[in-house]
Amino acid sequence: MLANLRKSFANPISLFGMGLFILCCFFQSGPTYLLYLTVAQLVFVPVMLQCIIALKRIEKCMIVLGMVGVACISIWSAGWLSVLCAVLYLLSSCTIALIGIRRFLHRGFTNIAEITIDVALIYVLVGGLWFFASISGIETGFSSIITWLTAIHFHYSGFLLNMSVGLFGRIGSESKWYSPIAIILMTGLMLVAMGITFSPIIEMISVVLYIGALYCFLVLVFRTKMARFQGICLRLSMITLCVTIIWSLLYAFGNLTFIHIVSITDMLAIHGLLNCILFGGFTVLAWVSQTPESKQVEFTFSVSQIRGKLQTYEKTDWGLVDKLEDFCDTSKLPKSIVDFYEKTDSYRLYASVQWRTWFKPLALIYKGFSRMMKQINLPFARRKVEMTGEIVMVDALEDGRIKPRAWIRKINDETVFTAIYSKHKSDRTYMNIALPLPFSSMNGILALHEENGKLHLTSNASGDAGTYLAIKQFVFQLPIHEHFVIEETSPTTLTAVHNMHIFGIHFLRIDYEIGTRGQVPRPTFKVIG
Repeated sequence: MLANLRKSFANPISLFGMGLFILCCFFQSGPTYLLYLTVAQLVFVPVMLQCIIALKRIEKCMIVLGMVGVACISIWSAGWLSVLCAVLYLLSSCTIALIGIRRFLHRGFTNIAEITIDVALIYVLVGGLWFFASISGIETGFSSIITWLTAIHFHYSGFLLNMSVGLFGRIGSESKWYSPIAIILMTGLMLVAMGITFSPIIEMISVVLYIGALYCFLVLVFRTKMARFQGICLRLSMITLCVTIIWSLLYAFGNLTFIHIVSITDMLAIHGLLNCILFGGFTVLAWVSQTPESKQVEFTFSVSQIRGKLQTYEKTDWGLVDKLEDFCDTSKLPKSIVDFYEKTDSYRLYASVQWRTWFKPLALIYKGFSRMMKQINLPFARRKVEMTGEIVMVDALEDGRIKPRAWIRKINDETVFTAIYSKHKSDRTYMNIALPLPFSSMNGILALHEENGKLHLTSNASGDAGTYLAIKQFVFQLPIHEHFVIEETSPTTLTAVHNMHIFGIHFLRIDYEIGTRGQVPRPTFKVIG
């Protein structure tokens, strides 16, 4: 523990920040409460940032420049020099937000604990913008003190609290309550800000929801085993926040009912002071004493390197896969399902696309782009149409994966899908399907299994399964899942259902009828699930 504390506080950036803060304490030109934000900018943010990432040299330089700017503003609080220094801190906060964005792009919508940390880093930029507005006197529609309080709000509730929730998730995310609590605390801050801006009712509701999540998080903190010193510090910090947040509730209640119980002066004297010393101080001590390692596993599977329209290919009579048994146990599957995947060109395909009502406006907008891209160019109408297609070879050197082959599907000679099939093996063998897009590719990693004689393919499974977007060196997981169910209706005909969800909400269903070239499927669909 002592070694970790020494490492966190005795490094050049942390020492420099603490030294600048001491100078500000002696030479502060404004009210004492301005130091609440100054200590966050000079000490809390830089120290916590170094706990979770090794900074590059340019990032260190930008952060130090921002710290110098903050110190200068604290000592010389007016004039063009203060505005210039506020710009320096704004650039520093941009640097920190970019670190959060970069972390997210390497991972995507997976691991709620790490997403919470990313959001915490981005909130520093929001706080930096409000700080710049406060120093430069930009008209925000609020008084100068409210503008400044919004800046401090995003540094403490935005950065420190979410950073603490994210780091806690690395050791306590097994609880089923962790994810909803983390989501509310991540988004609740913006809801409160919207309420302050637009409606006292929204403000009141969001504050109550936020407080509820905060108290639930306190319960999780007490129920989770941690190192002794870390546990004491974290529990003290959260108790402090759960007590001081009552002042925010009373302040919101006063704005709603015009019965003012707590004033801005009271907020500064109690809420602000206690959060600065106890919440801020103990939060930093808790996590620098023992910073948990991330549980996020780096994506190591290959993704297609082909971008945009597929330019060159060679005709082949292959199916989508060489052997379906490479992906799952086929002993209980009907021979026709195995035959379809291994001899796809021998089959005809009919489809009926059903967009969910809530998604139709977005689907209609997307239709204009998909027609140009010739990708995921699905019809808007529900009527049954034939999808013609061919299986073609793809250059493995260009694609970067094992034996890639593309299934190009068309409706009335207009391309609707170009999906490049391959596979990769880690804990199991996955079907690795790429859809080339402009400057990127969407990659569906599907796990296969047999159940009751039906073949299931899903991206919603453990391991590598998921839907990913690859852009240059970034591969990040999308909040999209797909599930196929394929079953035999006769020795020569199959039905398949393809369901897609975004953020867990169903938005698309495609029903397929599949038959051999000599057998045209009947014009009725069997509904599955």
